[in-house]
Amino acid sequence: MPNEAPRARALGVNHVVLEVGDLDAALDFYGQIFQFTLRGRSETAVFIDLGDQFLQFSLGKTQDADERRHFGLVVDDRAAVRARLDAMGVEIFERLNFRDPWGNRVEVVPYDNIQFTKAPAAMEELRAKGMWREDDAP
Repeated sequence: MPNEAPRARALGVNHVVLEVGDLDAALDFYGQIFQFTLRGRSETAVFIDLGDQFLQFSLGKTQDADERRHFGLVVDDRAAVRARLDAMGVEIFERLNFRDPWGNRVEVVPYDNIQFTKAPAAMEELRAKGMWREDDAP
């Protein structure tokens, strides 16, 4: 192997940034669908905690709607998401995918499809937040 330098092992995704046209509208849109905690806010960005990761909404959406590019958001109740999206008149396609008002594509994934390992300290943090029980283990 030409490069003998050690490689880091990727452990997971910390956050995703979505470009939007209006921060308050993004908080309202996503707040109608998901429970989350506001982490912080600046003039050009909003940060919301979702589990042990976070989403950042950033001003500046200029490109067309995403066709294939998307991210998978894990939820504990896909039926609740579907009901909320239906009530909001948001188009659902390909299993449970939708686009937000700025064209960002989101795939809603059930919790039981997730494969991950967590360090013991991270597991304790998840337990303290009520987000993990031993019977949740895959």
